[in-house]
Amino acid sequence: MTFSLHNDMIKEIENKAGEKVATVFDYLEWRGDVPFSADPFQEVDNLVLAELAYTDFRGIVPSDGTVITLQEASQSFFSMHSREELLADKSFYSKCPFLMDEMAKGGRFGEMKLCWYIDEIDVRWETQISAITFLLPGGSAYVAFRGTDGSVIGWKEDFNFSFLSETKGQSRAIQYLNEIGAKLDCPLLVGGHSKGGNLAVYASAFCDPAVREKILAVYSNDGPGFKQETTDSEEYIQLLPKIVSIIPDTSIIGLLLSSKSTHRVVKSSASGILQHDGLTWQVQRNRFIEVPLSPTAEIIHQTMGSWLEQMDDETRQTFTDTVFFPFEATGMETFSEISDQKWKVVESFLDAAKQIPKEKQKEVLRLLGQLGQLGTQAVTSYLTGLVKGKESEDSPEDVQSV
Repeated sequence: MTFSLHNDMIKEIENKAGEKVATVFDYLEWRGDVPFSADPFQEVDNLVLAELAYTDFRGIVPSDGTVITLQEASQSFFSMHSREELLADKSFYSKCPFLMDEMAKGGRFGEMKLCWYIDEIDVRWETQISAITFLLPGGSAYVAFRGTDGSVIGWKEDFNFSFLSETKGQSRAIQYLNEIGAKLDCPLLVGGHSKGGNLAVYASAFCDPAVREKILAVYSNDGPGFKQETTDSEEYIQLLPKIVSIIPDTSIIGLLLSSKSTHRVVKSSASGILQHDGLTWQVQRNRFIEVPLSPTAEIIHQTMGSWLEQMDDETRQTFTDTVFFPFEATGMETFSEISDQKWKVVESFLDAAKQIPKEKQKEVLRLLGQLGQLGTQAVTSYLTGLVKGKESEDSPEDVQSV
């Protein structure tokens, strides 16, 4: 038995935005029967698969290369998880399994097969990685890396990108892509959402040359960037023409660190950090609706970029370790646990915070104060630019030149 969340999703988005919008759920309803032979793989298909990768396929899709159909995976998943259970989960990726239900109904993805699913967490190395391979009708494969889940380790690993040349997760992503590339003799598409986008790009840049030759495109859906030494490398520069970076108009995550990519900016029905949820990105027919980057995103990008540039790797690591120390000291592994036991967590958090050396507490406060100052400067600079632009429009010189 399967379930559909499409109508519930649309009603929810209508209530928040005040207007009806189209998302990937509409795309699957409109074009789910259009085969790839009639409309080749494109950007919205990529997001569908990157979001589907958030589904918990443990006990459903084997890691040994055994292939199962999309219908089989959907039936197994919904026999293990009820609709009510999924709707009660407030995480943004809890709705992703419903994509599978819609996909299984149509001819576009109906014959897709799933294989080589991994889901690994290594607390010692602060690594959380999950990946799956989708064998598409027509003979190509999409290697999907999952984004950050609700684990504390997963979120800390995102921060580690800012000071580590290579995280254990990135190293494991290279290994996974090399394994898949060696086993499949077909064109490859690689992608992911959020951290999954970062892993997809990194693995594609530094995988074996023979595997890299099979890659047609690499999709980063609002994925964070890298340290500059990575984007300056020969391997990364060679991959740049294949990178498709898609970000919402008020992107925060996707503009962090360096990427050198030309971002495709799409419209979202949400605001602020909630735009990170790919299920809010707006679709028209078989394409995203593209818009300019918002002033807010430009200011945040300028502020965060200046802030990070003023920190060396050691300071970035100190900041990360200090911020996450109280969370890790609670002994809880996910933020949902923290949310469910708020008062216990607050007490544990305060006790843990007291154990942080005074000099580290002062350093974090100093850095946060610096971030606030840079934010004010960025806003002031932006407003000054607007005023000067207006003055330039009305200046006598411009009038005379016309």
